[in-house]
Amino acid sequence: MAHVIALDVGGTGIKAALLDRAGQVVQRSWRPTGRERGPQAVVRSIVDFAADLHREATDAGHPVSAVGLALPGIVDEATGRGVHSATIGWRDIPFRDLVRERTGLPTVVSHDVRAGGVAEARLGAGRGQRRFLFVPVGTSIGAALMTDGRAESGANDRAGEIGHLVVRPGGERCACGAAGCAENYASAAAVERRYAAATGVRADPALIARRAADGEPAAVAVWDEAVSVLADTLMLCCTVVDPPLVVLGGGLAESGDLLLDPLRARMTERAAVAVVPDLVRAQLGDRAGCLGAGLLAADLRPAATAARGPAQ
Repeated sequence: MAHVIALDVGGTGIKAALLDRAGQVVQRSWRPTGRERGPQAVVRSIVDFAADLHREATDAGHPVSAVGLALPGIVDEATGRGVHSATIGWRDIPFRDLVRERTGLPTVVSHDVRAGGVAEARLGAGRGQRRFLFVPVGTSIGAALMTDGRAESGANDRAGEIGHLVVRPGGERCACGAAGCAENYASAAAVERRYAAATGVRADPALIARRAADGEPAAVAVWDEAVSVLADTLMLCCTVVDPPLVVLGGGLAESGDLLLDPLRARMTERAAVAVVPDLVRAQLGDRAGCLGAGLLAADLRPAATAARGPAQ
């Protein structure tokens, strides 16, 4: 029975898994991204990791039929290229060709958020939903509009960059050059940074949410602003695409109902033309991108088999 290899590249680490035909994880692996060594070194690490996983799976008696790769930044999924990653620094890297040449396997390349949306659609909180919006709120804020288990990439491979919606005009300057972008206030990274600036204490968003619920003034101010900005951002999205469901993931969603309840209330206050969708927490956590890459690789198998022709 053929397996697939999945890799999810992040700023700190590369998650990898070997998945069977049913999408079950047979083996997990992890390596540091090593972005301090420069973008070309990271590219070599990704390709080496895929080749090593292929060799190890074959040695263990697990034939592999395809590779799936989930990448940050701007990704041209049609050509399998990493167009640009501000986090790591690469530009115009032909990942699909590099991995395929090294492993000899069909390879699919996806944006990490869209891959996560595929996993949530097929295995997680979006199962049974024809359409929904997947919104991971972590280091940044991204989105994937899912329809029938597929994510919309947009005409220029930039769909879903909702963290750069300007919801506080004239506000804090963003790395993209604009002022008042959503992710400067409502991303998990922004919540941690703003709380540390106010208190001198580092804390994760779930702890900050609990402290806000207990009435700590600094936590209340930071959390209330994050919820307000996220509500404005999501209502803009709902006005445009009218999803029946929003699946929230990432570090901010780890706070559960401490996020969902006030967010739902704030969105209801702001609703005019748009209808507030159902809000649920993602089910797959930080595994979503890797699982989605594997599922997309599994989709390649019938085509790969057909290309080889019938067995002799």
